[in-house]
Amino acid sequence: MHETAGDSPWWSTERHLARRPFLAARGEIKRAVRAWFEEAGFTEVECPALQVSPGNEAHLHAFATEKVGPDGSRQPRYLHTSPEFTAKKLLAAGESRIFDFARVFRNREKGALHSSEFTLLEWYRANEPYEQLMDDAVALMRLAATTLGRDRFVWRGRTADPFAAPEKLTVAEAFARYAGIDLLATLTDDPGAPDRDGLAAQAGTRGYRVVADDSWTDIYSRVLVESIEPNLGMDRPTIFYEYPACEAALSRPVTGDPRLAERFELYACGVELANAFGELTDPAEQRRRFIEEMDIKERIYGERYPLDEDFLAALAHMPEASGIALGFERLVVLASGARSIEDVVWAPV
Repeated sequence: MHETAGDSPWWSTERHLARRPFLAARGEIKRAVRAWFEEAGFTEVECPALQVSPGNEAHLHAFATEKVGPDGSRQPRYLHTSPEFTAKKLLAAGESRIFDFARVFRNREKGALHSSEFTLLEWYRANEPYEQLMDDAVALMRLAATTLGRDRFVWRGRTADPFAAPEKLTVAEAFARYAGIDLLATLTDDPGAPDRDGLAAQAGTRGYRVVADDSWTDIYSRVLVESIEPNLGMDRPTIFYEYPACEAALSRPVTGDPRLAERFELYACGVELANAFGELTDPAEQRRRFIEEMDIKERIYGERYPLDEDFLAALAHMPEASGIALGFERLVVLASGARSIEDVVWAPV
C-alpha cells in the first residue's frame, strides 16, 4: 500500500475507509493483549524515547537530535530503537514483570513490514527462564487470532496455523537442513572470533556469493536471508533458537556451550514476529560487546553511538531476567490479513 505519484494521501476519505477495518483490528488486539498481561501480573510501563544512546547494535540506525538546557547548553540525544535500556533499569530498581507498548524509531527502514516509527511490544520477566517467553509469545500470537476470529495467518501467499504446535528449530539445525552448512564447525570458544574462512569455504561450495571483504557475519546473514528465513513459520509457527553468541550481543551464553546464546525468534509465514533473550547481566562483558559492535558500525557506516554508562551501572544491580520484543504491527498484519504495515498504523510516516 505504498504511495505512488498518482495515489491520494493516506488521510483521504477513500484510503482511510479502506484501512479502517485493519485499524479497528489493531485496537481489538491491543485491548486483548493488555488484558492478558494484567491478568498475568505484569505492570505496564512507559519508557521515554529520548535517550543518551539509542542502542549499540552495529546495523541499527537511529535518529539523532539535541537536548537544549535552560542555559542554552546542548547535549546530543537519540530516539531509542528499543525501550530495552530503560526497561532493564526498571528491573534493577525492583520491578519484576513489566511490559511496554513502546513507540520506537529506526532510520533507514521502509517497506511492507518496516517503518521508521513503529510499536515494539516489549516485556520482561525477572528470575524466570527465557523458555517461558516462548510460551508467552505463542500465547499472544494465538490471542490475536482468537480476538479476530481467525484460524490462519496469511502473508503474501504463505499461511501458518497459529494454533498448531510450533516447530522448534535451532539455528545450527536450520543451516544444515536448508543450506547444507555445518555452522557449529565455524564457531570457536571465543564468541568474538568465529572461523570466517571456514564459513566462506562452506558457503562458496554451496553456491553462495562470497567476496574477499565479507566478514563471518556478512556470510551468515546472506545465507540466513536467502535460504533460512523463507522456510521458517510455514504452515505452523517456528521457534528459531540458540543463536551463535556473536549474533546475540545482549544475551547470556547457553549453559554448557559458550559458542551459543540464549536467543530465539518467533516466525510465522516467513515473517519474524518476536526476538527474545536470556539477558546478559555482566556489565564488563556487555561493555566489551558494545564496543565490538560499535567498531563494526564505524568500519561499515562511519559512525558510532555512545554507551549509556547509566545502563551499564544498572546492569550490575539487575536480577537474572528474560526479555522479548514483538513487532506489534507485524502481529496485526498477519492476524488481520492486512496488505502492509501502512494498513495498521493510524498515520503512516
